[in-house]
Parts: sequence; C-alpha cells; structure tokens
Amino acid sequence: MEVIYFAGGCLWGVQAFIKTLPGVTFTEAGRANGTSHTLEGEYDGYAECVKTEFDPQVATVTRLMKYFFEIIDPYSLNRQGPDSGEKYRTGVYSEEPKHLEEAKAFISNRNDSDRIVVEVLPLTNYVRSAEEHQDRLTRCPDDYCHIPEELLSKYRKG
Repeated sequence: MEVIYFAGGCLWGVQAFIKTLPGVTFTEAGRANGTSHTLEGEYDGYAECVKTEFDPQVATVTRLMKYFFEIIDPYSLNRQGPDSGEKYRTGVYSEEPKHLEEAKAFISNRNDSDRIVVEVLPLTNYVRSAEEHQDRLTRCPDDYCHIPEELLSKYRKG
C-alpha cells in the first residue's frame, strides 16, 4: 500500500468522496504542511486534508488525481465552495517523490495548467484530526458539505 494526502477544502466531504474510490483502502481526516499547532486546536498554516492509503495495483496517482479534480475548483486559491482561508487550499502532498512527479505531470498535461493553483509539495508534517472529524459525513449525513451529493455518491461501493 502507498499513501498520499489530498487537500480539497473542508475535509469532511473530501474524505467521504475519496474513501469510495476504487483502490483506496483507508482514509483519515487530518491537516498537512502547517507551521504549528497547539493543544487548544489552533493549526497555523495547515491545509485540511485526507490521508489516503491506496493499492497501486488498482489505483495510480494519475487516476486518483482525475477523481480529485472532479470535486475541487483547481483555479480557486484558498477557497472551495463557500469555505475560504488558507486551511481550505487545494494541494497534493506525499513523502514519495514519484507521487509528486506523477501529480505534477497530471497538472502540466492539462490544457489549463497555467491557471491551476493546486499545490503539489512534499509532506512536511501531518496531524490527525480529532475523532469527531473522522468519517463525519458517514456518521452525520445531513452535516454541511461543499461537495454536491451526486459527486459524493458517484463511486460509492455497494
């Protein structure tokens, strides 16, 4: 199994979507690439993200990027849907250089690559979100989500 991190705005919907994708074996809500965090829950500079474990025999980074681009506005800086601020930025993070190369190639091969503001960076740090954020939309399906339901359920298994 391999691990990559996707930041696409509010992590509740991103996790609900990603966990349904073919080849994804595990997801966890968290925050990536920030500067500091405190016990009081302040996360400076972090992007809300979903830690994504996947089977590379079933899913490639390119395929995961195609799915990811279905639920994000790749041209919007620090905003997804009505959520705005640095923590809602879009990004792809990994400790594996090959993942980053594949993600960058996916973006550069698009005819709109010059307008895309999705950051693709090495993972510098990661903090797991509190239990109340894990699988939030599964437990509380009527909670807020910026991703339309038809996209959330598009690849749902079973």
